[in-house]
Amino acid sequence: MFITPNWPAPKQIKALCTTREGGVSTAPFDSFNLALHVGDEPQCVVENRRRLIAQAKLSSSPFWLDQQHTDVAIKLYNTCSNTSNLKNSPPPIADASWTIEKGCISVVMTADCLPLLITNQQGTLVCAIHAGWKGLQKGIVQKTILEFSSQVNGCSPQELLVWIGPAIQQNCFEVGQDVLDLFLENDPLNKAFFTPLPIGGGKKTQKYLANLVGLVTKELNALGITAVFGGDLCSYSQNDLFYSYRRSGQTGRMASLIWME
Repeated sequence: MFITPNWPAPKQIKALCTTREGGVSTAPFDSFNLALHVGDEPQCVVENRRRLIAQAKLSSSPFWLDQQHTDVAIKLYNTCSNTSNLKNSPPPIADASWTIEKGCISVVMTADCLPLLITNQQGTLVCAIHAGWKGLQKGIVQKTILEFSSQVNGCSPQELLVWIGPAIQQNCFEVGQDVLDLFLENDPLNKAFFTPLPIGGGKKTQKYLANLVGLVTKELNALGITAVFGGDLCSYSQNDLFYSYRRSGQTGRMASLIWME
């Protein structure tokens, strides 16, 4: 039901990523879908979120976001609350959250996009980032890190730890020339993370296999962050464990959470 990062985070830092197992949702969301926006029955999602809180022994509800592939990050406080996120309490539009307060749980949902969990060596900050190719190209990762680094002591690059959770791997992620062109506008060296596919077999335009893990690792390294872990789990190919939008279309979402005790 849960995967825990293998990284040298301080003992007060707790983090996990859910799998698709252990919930009550029915196909095509079977079974531990945690997203309200994908077409699943709301009561099933509410029950899955209740199970998440109970089985992970969370002290409060995670702070859910309305993820729209933005470059927006929000700072969480203990006064923040969005336990239901139903129509009368919509979540904020953002794709990252961070906090320096104990008990605030940062969370992002994914089904192929990159989930990044971040802390520092002192264990005084936690952050969760949702980075699909659109958000990554817009700079969500760099902008979020620069934002909290400017406000929090102990967040110099050599003090940060990053874990990359399950995401679509390069051999499964086909994109078009338009995606490559956007990343080349950011940095011509990004071309190294796009492998061209042979034209043929009915394909009339050039396609590429995009390495999201490689792209984000390059970006983190450019910021001076070298303590990068994970990135080896594939949401697309590991169907028994993970949801994949690229594989299934209508499907559920996993959640990656991080908090301080």
